[in-house]
Amino acid sequence: MDAIAAWVPTAFWAVVFLWSYHREPRQFRNAFFFLFLVITALFTVAVMSQDMWIILPIGLLVVFSPFAFIAFLFANAWVVARREGVSLATLLPLLFGVAVAGWFAALPLSVGFHAPEWVLGAAMLLTAWGAWFFMSFTALLLYSTFYRLLPRKRVYDYIIIHGAGLNGEEPTPLLRGRIETAIRLWDQQGRRAVLVPSGGQGPDEVVSEAEAMHRFLRTNGVGEDSILDEDRSTTTMENLVFAKQLIEERQRGFPYRCAMVTSDYHVFRTATYARAAGIRGDGVGAKTAFYYFPTAFIREFIAFTRKHWWPYAVIAALMLIPVIHRGLIVFGHEMGLF
Repeated sequence: MDAIAAWVPTAFWAVVFLWSYHREPRQFRNAFFFLFLVITALFTVAVMSQDMWIILPIGLLVVFSPFAFIAFLFANAWVVARREGVSLATLLPLLFGVAVAGWFAALPLSVGFHAPEWVLGAAMLLTAWGAWFFMSFTALLLYSTFYRLLPRKRVYDYIIIHGAGLNGEEPTPLLRGRIETAIRLWDQQGRRAVLVPSGGQGPDEVVSEAEAMHRFLRTNGVGEDSILDEDRSTTTMENLVFAKQLIEERQRGFPYRCAMVTSDYHVFRTATYARAAGIRGDGVGAKTAFYYFPTAFIREFIAFTRKHWWPYAVIAALMLIPVIHRGLIVFGHEMGLF
């Protein structure tokens, strides 16, 4: 009976996650449900086993993961800067690591140096924000990996290829990887889908990304009648909105399903945008160089954080409640109200 009771939290989060995933797999909330499921499952296994070889590694992972994460970010920044050159984008892992270290160090340093009360309060707020930031980063990393690695056995009517910059009139290696992934998917399902290269012409580009992709597709055996260019967009969301307009003009009310081909780090965010745009479909990822993946994923996470900013406002509001309450009491005493 005790063994069954121990698995109740895990079963609860499994039910919540599966229900939410079944309703819509492209929801950001699924990342947190999945994280809670993993945490409760690991905790239950550790408690039930009572073996140090299971409990100790889990405990060490929890305690040392922030330090290992910061060290990894510093090392990755060095590798990326060596390979790609020094720029704000390549230094992103270093800046992220410094921010995480600052979040974890702010409160202990404030207490250790007997900082003024307002500094201590700011450090507590920063620590609370950092805890949420770190948890949501872990949740997004776990779930986006889970979502991306799930096998896709559907047949797609359209394969949207998201742009990623040009070298002159030729696709960059990153963009070429996306196009080649789309062609493999097109081949795997009997060449029945229509490929939709999506991307406009930037101010420093001689042709649109759609045109460059179109040429690449033609030279790799894709027929003209299997290509539908979308050459106006400048962002991921515009890729989807403008591609949807072209597809629906072609479909004339008939249902369809899309695959959105992008880089692996960008799959889940693209899928959430597709949901917002009202497109039925799945994200499909092209491989990114291992050393560059952390930099790219941090940018993805920052984009998610900007969109889902409200938890930080809630945390700040909750921490301000006791401050406001104490201020009202002091004001009341000074005014002789009580």
